[in-house]
This record gives sequence, C-alpha cells and structure tokens, in this order.
Amino acid sequence: MQALPSWPIAQRRGICGVFTDIDDTLTTDGAITPDALAALGALKAAGLHVIPITGRPVGWSEPFARAWPVDAIVAENGSTALIPGQAGPTPSPESRGTLSRRYQQDAATRAAHFARMQQVAARVLREVPGAQLSQDSPGRETDIAIDHSEFTHLPPEAIARVVDILRSEGMTATVSSIHINGWFGAHNKWDGARWIVCELFGRDLAAEIDRWVYVGDSTNDQLMFEAFPHSVGVANIRRFERELTHLPRYITQGERGAGFVEVCTCILAALRR
Repeated sequence: MQALPSWPIAQRRGICGVFTDIDDTLTTDGAITPDALAALGALKAAGLHVIPITGRPVGWSEPFARAWPVDAIVAENGSTALIPGQAGPTPSPESRGTLSRRYQQDAATRAAHFARMQQVAARVLREVPGAQLSQDSPGRETDIAIDHSEFTHLPPEAIARVVDILRSEGMTATVSSIHINGWFGAHNKWDGARWIVCELFGRDLAAEIDRWVYVGDSTNDQLMFEAFPHSVGVANIRRFERELTHLPRYITQGERGAGFVEVCTCILAALRR
C-alpha cells in the first residue's frame, strides 16, 4: 500500500465517482462526523457520483439515503439499493424527498431465502458460544449478520466457526469490521456496484473502472480492492492487513472518517488544478 499523496494527479483528475464502505470508513465510532458529511457534499458539488456500499441492512440505511448527499446507498452487500428521488441524470423537482428500493432478486426468491436464513441463524446461535445476531437484524431483508465487534466480541476462532457454518449451508459469507454476514445468492459488493451504475446511469462500470475510486477498511472490501485500480484503505485497515489477499493500492494517514476526508481532499485538489 502506497501513501495516498503518491496517487498521480493526472489519474485523480479523471475520477467521475466514488464508491465507499460505511462502517469505520465513512463513520467514526458509529456515526458520520461533520467533516466526513461535508466531504460527501463537496464531492457531489464538484459533479462526482457518490455511492456508499455496505453490509448494513436496507432498513438501517434508509435514513442516511434520505439525508446524505449521495446518488444511492447499496445495502446488504450488493443485493439492495436505496435511491433518493433526486438521483440520476435527469431528476425532477417533484421527486425530491422520495426514496425508492430496488432489488437484485425477485420477491419470491427473497422470501424463500429469508426463511432459510432464519434456520441457519438459529443454528449459529445454538452451536457457537457467545454468538448473537446484530442489533440491526430487524432491518435485514436479504442476509443475516452475526455481531463480532460492534456490541459484543467474538474471538477469532468463533468468527471462523460462524463462517464455516454459513458456508456449509451454501451461503456466501464475509467478515466486515463489525459483523459476519451471510446470504444466499451470487451478489457481492462488486456485483452490486456494477448493477447500480447500470441501474442509475445505464453505463458499464467495468468499462470505465479507471474513472472510479473505492474506499474501504476491511476484509469484505477485498473484491473491490481487486477490481478498482484506484482503491484506498483508510488507515485502520492495518488491523486486517495480514488477512487480506488483495490490498488497496493506497492508504490514508487518518483512520475512519478522517481518512475518508483525506481521500476527498486529494481528489478535489486535483480537479482544481
């Protein structure tokens, strides 16, 4: 990982959009700080697309999709999107304040998967001592989440056991900075990023990937670090460094929201030159 200032100015000038994780990337101690929120607004004011993409549930994400200056929030690791009415290439004044949900899976598939996931969750709670569902679980529609570092603590061997159970049941499993997420389906953050760019703008993200940047902090960001030539880890990613097969290209000095502000400042400074 290279220090963020080594990111060439010519490459930064070409950036048209920013994807970012939320927990411990945008947020600090569970909340977005005023400077990180202002940084989102500065990106939008400069004409850039801004899309947070998170393992958090769609219900938890809804107030932020309404309040933050973003094009959309992609939730539950790529399965679901919350789109403010003003997002898109041709917003109408009447659409402001509205919020729409879009899904990658149809309603029947979501219902069948939801029932199966509750059975798997019950197995995890039976078989892994100390395991608890995340406190945001009531807002989840397409995945389950086990808390390992937000309001409780699971040791590494318990985290590994949860992951093994989820995968043995045919689920995709990832570990974020706070939760272990599991779901049925082929979607993930990278798939969700491509989907939302097509949904919102009718464009192929893979074809213009060198014009986007991804900012993250954890092991569940690896697909994004691998896919995006312009990828940045906020400094607290160091705690997961040994577990990462794909590292971000650059790293900030500051942790969490302060690191995200560094990324935004770096991009905007290049645009002004």
